Amino acid sequence: MTSFDTTYKNMLARIMKDGVREINARTKHETAGIPGMHFSIDLEKEGFPLLTLRKIPVRLFVAEQVWFVMGSRKPADFLRDYTRIWDDFTNPGDVVTVAYGYRWRSHFGRDQLGLLVEHLESDPSSRHGVVMAWDPSSDGLGGISRKNVPCPFTFTANIMGGRLNLHNMVRSNDMLLGFPHDVAGFALLQCMLAQRLGVRPGIYSHSISNAHVYDIHYDAAKELTSRTNDHAPITISLPLKSFARAEDGDHTLVTEITDLIAAQYKPLDPIKGLAIVL
Repeated sequence: MTSFDTTYKNMLARIMKDGVREINARTKHETAGIPGMHFSIDLEKEGFPLLTLRKIPVRLFVAEQVWFVMGSRKPADFLRDYTRIWDDFTNPGDVVTVAYGYRWRSHFGRDQLGLLVEHLESDPSSRHGVVMAWDPSSDGLGGISRKNVPCPFTFTANIMGGRLNLHNMVRSNDMLLGFPHDVAGFALLQCMLAQRLGVRPGIYSHSISNAHVYDIHYDAAKELTSRTNDHAPITISLPLKSFARAEDGDHTLVTEITDLIAAQYKPLDPIKGLAIVL
């Protein structure tokens, strides 16, 4: 199995065996959960972290990450050509108020993502590369009621030894649906940023405050922990100027990256009926 497949199986098995089981007041579903789960993977040495134990829609996470880099908060801008997964979180103006890309690029009065690139170009040794999606003036703590608040709420990026490392911090992760999608998307962002900065991709780290499996996914989790797949590591060599093309909302970039990954991707069968708990 790939390094990421092994890591994922171990995380799921631990949650199903040792996770605290309790009813969530908001969703009314039981979850098995563990606090403070973490993993790291070396993208250069261990491969791109795309789950092969079940099929993950590649075009979906690629298009979503391009939409994030664009800084848009309207699914009608680009994203809806590929998926409607954010439609449940739009307001009457068809706006996702907590869209990650908008939070990164506009919401706080600074283009955090653009400044990150400029800052690491001018000082590759800096440890100040922090990008926030969480707005403490309104998110959480019983504040403004919203359909969604950021799950991956901040990430840090730094360059060490000529390689860009990215540490993604997540307050809550649905380990069946959200986690594999988030990992692949943010690892792709890391690769785009590394290419833009002229360095190699390094360590991707993912820390979760509450890693959980919903009761309606217990059987699927058991099925996944029993699966094995003899899959070669997936390597990423992005098209030239991927970050700039993503900023411009280049549809051909989605096709090129998707085709690059799909040519190597031989996943096991999908698990049908996996419903999102909102």
